[in-house]
Amino acid sequence: MNEISLMAEEHYQRLQQRNADDVKVFWDLLDAVKDPEVPALSIWDLGILRDIQLDGEQVVITITPTYSGCPAMDNISTDVVQCLNEHGYADVTVKMSLSPAWSSEWMSPEGRIKLRQYGIAPPEDAELDADGLTPDAHAACPHCGSRNTHRVSEFGSTACKALFQCDACGEPFDYFKKI
Repeated sequence: MNEISLMAEEHYQRLQQRNADDVKVFWDLLDAVKDPEVPALSIWDLGILRDIQLDGEQVVITITPTYSGCPAMDNISTDVVQCLNEHGYADVTVKMSLSPAWSSEWMSPEGRIKLRQYGIAPPEDAELDADGLTPDAHAACPHCGSRNTHRVSEFGSTACKALFQCDACGEPFDYFKKI
């Protein structure tokens, strides 16, 4: 019997990794760790929580920044260690991995919904211009849903976002760049 996949392969692989018996408890505990720049998102939702391994009693967590030099990574590392320490895991190491580079494809589908509800347009909410050269020229407004929007600045509240304004409702909003 042939089956049709209903989710992206990348998300399926992440779910398989998350649900491995030996580390599932850690993935679940770390759902409490939020991105300090977008507190509506867990580090799982954002896709920066990349791996969890056990090395004896040591828990080794691998995270990947949305871009190199992201200032939130120090806070996230501290929050990861604190979260696991509070649940009785004393030997925690957080490794930062720059390769492979983070991709917006790593965001969970639930994370994309949470972004929109928080007032930030998620990466898939963009359409190409008629010339096909500007992929984020008409990001859907998270407030009213209109695509009658324009980019005000390549950079928004953080380097991983661009600042847009909706021409329909007049509201400014961040658009999480598709990387």
